Order: sequence, then structure tokens, then C-alpha cells
Amino acid sequence: MMSRMQITLEGEIQRRARQRANDLGVSLAEYVRRLVARDLGGAQPVAHPAVVFDLGASDGSDVAANKDAMIAEAFGSGGREPRRRSA
Repeated sequence: MMSRMQITLEGEIQRRARQRANDLGVSLAEYVRRLVARDLGGAQPVAHPAVVFDLGASDGSDVAANKDAMIAEAFGSGGREPRRRSA
């Protein structure tokens, strides 16, 4: 169960902490929770599966219906050379 608390930081420390949290892609509150947990030797938080959703725009694509065409397009795009197995 979470408890709410209030802390006071110097302006520069708060600015830097917010920037670091932003760099990590988390809220300032989550950043502080992680720091306290690490300092106290608590278990490291496990990333919630929801963080991988909504990472990009599908632009209306339907992977379920079009996966074969999408795979064919990816292979035909001339990306990097496939790795060859050494004998």
C-alpha cells in the first residue's frame, strides 16, 4: 500500500531530479521511490508491462490481417545483410 508524503528540495536539486526522471521516462515521484528503495536495499521495481504499449503510431496498419505482406516488405527493403553462419 502506498502512502502519500511531501518533501522539500532546493530549486537546483529539484530541477536536476526532474530532468533525470524525464531522461529515464518516469515521473519525479517514481524516480524518488526508486532511489529510496535502492538506498534501503529493497527489491528493484519490475517494469509494468503497460510501458511497452503506445510506443509508436500504427498509421492504421493491421498486423493481424497484413502480416505476410509486412514481412515480405521488410525482407525486400534491402536492409542490412543477413548474418552468415560460420562453419
